[in-house]
Amino acid sequence: MVDGEALACHTSCVPERGGAVHVSTTRRHYKDKVYETVLLRRSFREGGKVKNETVGNLSHLPADLIDLIKRRLGDPDQRLVPVRDLELKRSLAHGHVLAVQQMMRKLGLAALLDPASSRDRDLVLAMIAARVLEPASKLATTRLWQESTLATDLGVADADEDELYRALDWLLARQPKIEKRLASRHLAEGGLVLYDLSSSYVEGRHCKLARIGYSRDRKRGSLQIEYGLITDEVGRPVAVEVFEGNTGDPATVASQVQKLKQNFKLSELVLVGDRGMLTSARIEALKEVQGLAWISCLRSPQIQALVLSGNLQLSFFDQQNLAEISDPAFPGERLVVCKNTRLAEERKRKREELLTATELKLAAVVELVATGKLKGAAQIGLRVGKLIDRHKVGKHLQLEISDDHLAVSRKEAEIAAEAALDGIYVLRTSLPVERLDTVAVVRSYKLLVKVERAFRSFKSIDLQVRPIHHYSDDRVRAHVLLCMLAYYLRWHLEEAWSELLFKDEAPPLADDVVAPARRSAAALRKASTQQLPDGSPVHSWRTLLAALRTLTRNRVLPRGAPEAAAFEMLAIPTPLQAKALALIADFRL
Repeated sequence: MVDGEALACHTSCVPERGGAVHVSTTRRHYKDKVYETVLLRRSFREGGKVKNETVGNLSHLPADLIDLIKRRLGDPDQRLVPVRDLELKRSLAHGHVLAVQQMMRKLGLAALLDPASSRDRDLVLAMIAARVLEPASKLATTRLWQESTLATDLGVADADEDELYRALDWLLARQPKIEKRLASRHLAEGGLVLYDLSSSYVEGRHCKLARIGYSRDRKRGSLQIEYGLITDEVGRPVAVEVFEGNTGDPATVASQVQKLKQNFKLSELVLVGDRGMLTSARIEALKEVQGLAWISCLRSPQIQALVLSGNLQLSFFDQQNLAEISDPAFPGERLVVCKNTRLAEERKRKREELLTATELKLAAVVELVATGKLKGAAQIGLRVGKLIDRHKVGKHLQLEISDDHLAVSRKEAEIAAEAALDGIYVLRTSLPVERLDTVAVVRSYKLLVKVERAFRSFKSIDLQVRPIHHYSDDRVRAHVLLCMLAYYLRWHLEEAWSELLFKDEAPPLADDVVAPARRSAAALRKASTQQLPDGSPVHSWRTLLAALRTLTRNRVLPRGAPEAAAFEMLAIPTPLQAKALALIADFRL
């Protein structure tokens, strides 16, 4: 064995004598034992023959020191720097970016946008990833993605907001092809197609699509746009279309059916939409479309008409909560009648609360009239009208108004008649029972909750589709399409990470299809304990992303060395980070 000084002497003297110095390891077996010898040797040529000379015995040196000698001899130009002389130049959040990139590759998202590589495609991929990770305006996006490895990894670190706007134009031009590719992946011939409509408010007054209409954001009087979303039966988005803000729900159906039949080449399909979407008038028009079936729901006046005709008898529900009937008003259709007792109780409670709140407000007006502080039938009626419209219960109140008198009472008979129908809903479908039985009709209609979940994700802090600041119609359309693609990516990430999130991995198929859906025992356990089976915490979407962000990629530079000597080092993943990345790798589409 040589000590440090002898080793330094040998390694410094050997090059002067010529020949190549290397580390040689030999092993020999003796009586079931292995003896390893590590020698520092010099190879040289003498008299036309290659000879080896042992310079020193390294066998008793620590393994890490032997490795250091090997590396130094293998690359004489390599500089070995003590750890204390290393400088951490920059640390960037990387784990969440890595997760998104892995899922984008698994989904083939780049080829989905366009088979040909381009700058615009890279920019759109970066915007989709940024919308999932940290949604913001286009200007803010170019600032925020510099704080992670996203922009560098996708090669867009030098992009500005003007380039992003041009990339949006590029994306919109490819929307028909993108939607066709999604449809071919996820829509099956003769399968279920879910469709629903929502709205989002618009800032400014430049967008021609912006109109005042029925606001689902509860921003009455604000300009808005509407957008219809098509998904498959599990809620994966396939297509989206933007409409003027005052477009009625039924008016959007024709264009979506045309897209499904002509653009996506579906000869047969089952369209599932709510009662505001698939109205009787709209369904009459759909009957002319060959190969199109539907599942929808009746409105309250139609249900009342069934009761009056005797075809829907409330005694059906004395022993059961599900029945199938027919009615001459709906020829060739099946009507599935359901009663949800929990929904009935909720509607009764809500009606009573709204009536009570309205009566309290009206009592103050009655007092003003009685004391003579409010006079005139017109003035009294104007004040009363504002109050009863606030909670939409005017139909349940009997009003007696004169110039100096106001009396308010409930229409008890009408309230009782409405209460008798609480919790009752009637589904309508053109599908024969051989194709979809009664229980399956109810299950299929309830799938619309998946589209509603998509809209919640669009509008919440997850994707922030609103408020919309774009001026031109095309930019608004491109923005909504970008959000749809971001939700497509997020949907698959949530599925992959379901065991780490407050998400039901395997929701049970309830025996009672009418009753409210129930969560599995495992999901209830996660919710109550807030822990996974291994004792680690359950995460929300945002907390899981935050945990992944702490997996950093670091740029390290030896002190005093030129910038070209810098190298990158990835932090060691925590068990949670390693698990999240492994779940994406193992996820099956």
